[in-house]
Amino acid sequence: MLGKLAKAKNKVTGKEKDTQFYFFSGKGGVGKSSCSSASALHFAELGKKTLIISTDPAHSLSDSFETKIGGDIKELKKNLYAVEIDPKKTMEEYKEKFANNMEGMEMLAKFGMEDAFDMAGMTPGIDEMASLDKMMQYMNSKEYDIIVFDTAPTGHTLRLLSLPDVLDSWLGKMIKIKARFSGAINMFRKMLPFGEQGDKPQMNVDQLDVMKERLVQARTLLSDPKKTQYNIVTIAEAMSIFESERSLNVLNQYKIPVKSIIVNQLIPENTDCAFCTSRRDNQQKQLKSIRTKFKEFEIKEVPLFDNEVHGYKELEKIGKILYNN
Repeated sequence: MLGKLAKAKNKVTGKEKDTQFYFFSGKGGVGKSSCSSASALHFAELGKKTLIISTDPAHSLSDSFETKIGGDIKELKKNLYAVEIDPKKTMEEYKEKFANNMEGMEMLAKFGMEDAFDMAGMTPGIDEMASLDKMMQYMNSKEYDIIVFDTAPTGHTLRLLSLPDVLDSWLGKMIKIKARFSGAINMFRKMLPFGEQGDKPQMNVDQLDVMKERLVQARTLLSDPKKTQYNIVTIAEAMSIFESERSLNVLNQYKIPVKSIIVNQLIPENTDCAFCTSRRDNQQKQLKSIRTKFKEFEIKEVPLFDNEVHGYKELEKIGKILYNN
């Protein structure tokens, strides 16, 4: 509905956008929200109509911008808009729209579909389906120059971004077994995103092909380096570096383009503090490792601030560091 309204509006104004998408992800606590918020503010101040979307259930955008945001798009300032996707509300909307027969999930094994639930260790669930459906509504709206995603911690985000491929596999299986299991096909039609919402009780191959084409479009959008860039936020600690490596492996598998590795919370030099010097020395060793492991990517270094990053002034500082101005 959101996409249809936006497109109708843009047809009237003649201002349909060629939207660019920026994803920020990483281990919890590394500063994804600060970096994504700073980026959104940076783009808005360049005159780009920008929407920042939080898909993290533990929303931090309201804290970053020091204002209540919530589940409806809110204008923060000129060219800058924000929304925090409510997982519970999104799930309820999705179930009402697509999943009237979710109680039939246990029937999958009977139809030879059980292997679709464990592809590359990424088990798809109704929450990821609902999130992807909501994300695609915004991504297809054509209303913004830039959409920035402040994502959930790594594991959830990777499952979400890999979902088009997983669902594509499901659709392929459904097409193959359609002749024998028409009842199961009808059940899946109600479960999957992007399906036709007409009153026809049966699903035909043409409808399946339409759904598959929409999934191909979603995958193409996410894997197009001219449209989408993925930024991994990390800190100079071994566990966070390991998490970043794991993320890159999965993102490469799904051909999702990674633009930069943002190393956050780097301790500045302070010769008057022995503890600070020790921590900094350790970080510098890990930073050297990061430069080696991720040498094919742009490495951006953000210092540790002396207080939590809240408000436009602090976000502007990070934006200048990230975008060299």
